[in-house]
Amino acid sequence: MALNLGPGERVIFEGHPSWRAILDFYIKGILVVAIIFALLLWLVDSTALAVLVLVGGSALVVLVGFVRRMATDYMITTRRLYIKHGIISRDVQETKIERVQDVNYRQGFLQRILQIGDVDFDTAARDSEGDFVFAGVAQPEKVVDKVHHGTEPQALRHATDTTGSGLGDYRNDDDPPPPPPPR
Repeated sequence: MALNLGPGERVIFEGHPSWRAILDFYIKGILVVAIIFALLLWLVDSTALAVLVLVGGSALVVLVGFVRRMATDYMITTRRLYIKHGIISRDVQETKIERVQDVNYRQGFLQRILQIGDVDFDTAARDSEGDFVFAGVAQPEKVVDKVHHGTEPQALRHATDTTGSGLGDYRNDDDPPPPPPPR
């Protein structure tokens, strides 16, 4: 993913929705193609046309699902959250990591079986622009852990850390220590 990182900014997580997250799309698409195949066999006396529709339709469903998945990018750096959807038209969400107030993940029954889930980042924004959800990521508990602990020591502090201002309280070891609190 092409994101210009600032000085000292490092990528903590980068990915796409899991292929398992779009299984329902594949199942529904292949089911529709199979119904069209059966109707063609029943209504038209051309088995070759029906087989062509079955093979071509199935290939199209797989291609569309793959493109849909790969056209969604998720990235967490030591300073930002980033979500990009789309190829031709783009929808990009980006926020500073210090605006993140809470990180949770949700998994329904089927999602737990498939080991996928949705990671929800609650930000300081008051409108729908503050909704950052990494939908359908594999092993969402590991994504949350990476946010809380970072891939390097002290890349990010816990959201519950009482010594700083929260999740986005990033400090490089080369930075000077913060001034003491006023008395």
